[in-house]
Amino acid sequence: MEKPILKVEDLYYVYGNGETALDGVSVDIYEGEKIAVIGSNGSGKSTFFLNINGVFTPEQGKITYRDTVANKKNLKELRKNIGIVFQDADNQIIASTVRAEVGFGPMNLKLPKEEVQERVEEALAYMNISDFKDRPPHYLSGGEKKRVTIADIIAMKPEIIIFDEPTAALDPLNALILEEVLDKLGAEGKTMLISTHDVDFAYRWAERVLVFCHGKIIADGTPLEIFQNRTILKQANLKQPTMLEVYELLVEKHLLEDTKVYPKSTQEFKKMLGEQVSFLGALA
Repeated sequence: MEKPILKVEDLYYVYGNGETALDGVSVDIYEGEKIAVIGSNGSGKSTFFLNINGVFTPEQGKITYRDTVANKKNLKELRKNIGIVFQDADNQIIASTVRAEVGFGPMNLKLPKEEVQERVEEALAYMNISDFKDRPPHYLSGGEKKRVTIADIIAMKPEIIIFDEPTAALDPLNALILEEVLDKLGAEGKTMLISTHDVDFAYRWAERVLVFCHGKIIADGTPLEIFQNRTILKQANLKQPTMLEVYELLVEKHLLEDTKVYPKSTQEFKKMLGEQVSFLGALA
């Protein structure tokens, strides 16, 4: 049986004010998975990410990356292999130029200078930001800053990449660019966990969905299993993705045949409608 790349067991985390942010979270993450982590504000998503990346230390519980149990001695190894892209790019960017920013992580790995330079150039090209590598990152647009922070992590070459609300504050064009990057990383087999309030994105992009509520994972399944479960959606204060909601409404009104092939994008919906209209026209 395949072993998880990351195993989280009975994780608890309590903030200084006594608030329990994680309440016995257990989950196995497998190599190459594309996982959306959803839930309302304060449900524990970001705290979960900061624990598995080693930024926070849990009150109790165990985090195992491959065969290594996370502890204070091997935090560097954990952070090298589990990269995190923060929601607010300004909280991640520290260097005076884009080139220095992207090279900061590899330099801290004590890599040879030539390898650091190679990783930086590769990451800049990957995110299509080579043209402004000598510019101060704090003067870039929000979308450009986001691309810089992703390049930061790509240059580290982690096995797992965590994105905390990556589309927050992005305009539609930069959100599309980001999704294309995520698709590219997924095609390369990168393991990714993304927290998001955008249920349409989660439904369209993810292969697996974790639902957080009051510091617990209350559901774990495919996007279709999660978003067709109205009890779970109500409990977590979530809505159905638009594509799924419209599909089910049209089927309910007998305006669309229930093929059990659920469209996840506008293009898929248009194709389905075209096929059904063509089929009905041929029968007339």
